[in-house]
Amino acid sequence: MADIDARLKQRLGRIAFRAWRRGFREADMVLGPFADQVAPTLTEAELDVFEALLDVEDQYLYAWIIEREPTPPEHQGPVMDRIRAFMRAHVASAVGEGIG
Repeated sequence: MADIDARLKQRLGRIAFRAWRRGFREADMVLGPFADQVAPTLTEAELDVFEALLDVEDQYLYAWIIEREPTPPEHQGPVMDRIRAFMRAHVASAVGEGIG
C-alpha cells in the first residue's frame, strides 16, 4: 500500500507541475488550482484523462475549457466537465475576492 501511495503522490506532483507551468497564464490559473484541489480526488482512469488533456497545446485546451471552440469527442467527458465547473467556481471566487 505504501508503494501505491508513494507512486500516486509522485504522479500528482508531476501533474501539478505540468498544470501550473503551461506557459499560458490563463490555462495555468485554471489547471494549476484544479490539479492541486481536484486531481487528488480523481480515480486513476480520470488522472489518465487529465494527463491526456495536459498533452494538448494550450491554445486549444483553453479554448475548449472556456467553450470558445468545441471539444473534440475524444477529450469531452466527465473530466472536462469538472474542469469547466471548477473554472467557473474558481473564477467567480477570485472575482468575488477582488481579482479581475
